[in-house]
Amino acid sequence: MAALLMPPLRPRKDRVFRGTISHLTNLNDDELRRRYRFGKDSIAYLCNLLQDRLRRPTNKATALTVEQQVCIALRFSASGSFLQVIGDTLGYDKGTVSRVVNDVTDALIDIKDDFVSWPTDVDSINRIKCGFYRQSNFPNVLGCIDCTHVRIQAPSDDEPSYVNRKGYHSINVQAVCDFEGRFTNIFANWPGSTHDSHIFNTSTLSNHLQTNHRGLIDGVILGDSGYACRPYLLTPYANPTERHQQRFNGCHASTRSVIERTFGILKRRFHVLHSEVRMKPEKVCRIFGACAVLHNIALSRNEPLVNDDGAGVRLDQPVQVPAFLGVQDGRNTREHVARVFFNH
Repeated sequence: MAALLMPPLRPRKDRVFRGTISHLTNLNDDELRRRYRFGKDSIAYLCNLLQDRLRRPTNKATALTVEQQVCIALRFSASGSFLQVIGDTLGYDKGTVSRVVNDVTDALIDIKDDFVSWPTDVDSINRIKCGFYRQSNFPNVLGCIDCTHVRIQAPSDDEPSYVNRKGYHSINVQAVCDFEGRFTNIFANWPGSTHDSHIFNTSTLSNHLQTNHRGLIDGVILGDSGYACRPYLLTPYANPTERHQQRFNGCHASTRSVIERTFGILKRRFHVLHSEVRMKPEKVCRIFGACAVLHNIALSRNEPLVNDDGAGVRLDQPVQVPAFLGVQDGRNTREHVARVFFNH
């Protein structure tokens, strides 16, 4: 009688073991880039780079290879599709895809400092300064800064703080790039309602510049009017009246546009950052960091996506900026640069 009252047992789902057939066997480089954003040689490079962190500590034949894990994560980042869709497309369970994406993201974050780093040696600093000057005639620029929003699903915790000024939920990510569109600093830690200037003020980059900046000799970064003008962060004039101020603003806008183009390229390369990410905010922040690492690797390996505006810039000595001996604040520094270089 008791047996009759028990609910029927659900049939056990058969376990499906998949072999280690390569995803790359029958695809040429163009087809691979459409699916994974990297060619065969670059995928092999990523596998070699991450193998110590991704290799499974088992001898089971059914364990995922490093190549399979990298391809699953790249497909997710490139397409921005649901984990279930990625699993159905590549032949894996949704849970497997989720674990692989987490593992590859963590592995890329572990090596972030090798690919996303602030320039500190003289050769790197001079190279960046010369690159910006050759492109836009703006002297002593170390990078361009801005923030971008990554759309997310409404989180359950502190939901209102993630609603940005455009009315949707997001993470507000700060980034600095060089003249080639290579990220040199990433700060992904704040919800969408946070103002750009507050993000900068709380960042390690701001603390580094405040502590170590020695004036124009060390170079400056360029930001839009959402930031406060400082000796190390120059913003445009709010109401330019003189010719040198107008020329400064025009050159400033032309130079700073590289960070906006870089965000566009990043989101075009990795659609996961352009669609609504269905993960917890802290995971989205890590995914952005991982995509920034992949973006820099793609640039270093000349993976095609768009035309390179700054390709082939020669190394040279940066333009010498006359020392500024006045009051060391942002507005006086900006006026000094504008009068010396744009007053003609």
